[in-house]
Amino acid sequence: MQQPMIWLVEDEISIAETLIYMLSQEGFAVKAFERGLPVLDEARRQIPALAILDVGLPDISGFELCRQLLAQHPSLPVLFLTARSDEVDKLLGLEMGADDYVAKPFSPREVCARVRTILRRMQKSALPSEIVRIGQFELNESAAHISWCGQPLLLTRYEFLLLKTLLHAPGRVFSRQQLMDKVWGDDGESFDRTVDTHIKTLRAKLRAINADLSPISTHRGMGYSLGMH
Repeated sequence: MQQPMIWLVEDEISIAETLIYMLSQEGFAVKAFERGLPVLDEARRQIPALAILDVGLPDISGFELCRQLLAQHPSLPVLFLTARSDEVDKLLGLEMGADDYVAKPFSPREVCARVRTILRRMQKSALPSEIVRIGQFELNESAAHISWCGQPLLLTRYEFLLLKTLLHAPGRVFSRQQLMDKVWGDDGESFDRTVDTHIKTLRAKLRAINADLSPISTHRGMGYSLGMH
């Protein structure tokens, strides 16, 4: 069986060497980068199973690197490594489509565990399904694709899973916790504003296609629902 390829973008040699060793021991192939710009060049030729990005890179911000990578490959799983632990930075990473966020100092075993968790989520979300039309939406689960008003939506993986959950039950009000459970599963590291952050980015992408329709409704103190237009 081919080993999943992990890209590690980390300029601190001691951290990189430790993670390379641990990930290799866990059965992953690892390609390491000390800078961010070579990663963008490599991404034009191939793409890994997952990318681990340090935020504080010498040539380009890890956040900007994430943004450019996901612009090319929206379904690429991303895990951030950073010395920052502020909630604002976590939310910024989530808004860009990152899957997880680990603050330094961290346990290398914890990083490996999070990598495995993210990859398991990807496998679970790749279930076959027929194309279905729901109002102005068209859902193709097998291709992880949703169109809105005839236009394809460029969604991160969790935006897709969140919108898919709402589409499966139009009109139903989901609490924030219900959406967390359905989309993020039992991830104890998820926090309260994760759903709000992804709803915000979803609404922006829907408005960019049709500013006259607002299919996602907020029910104050209750949660979110999807209306049909």
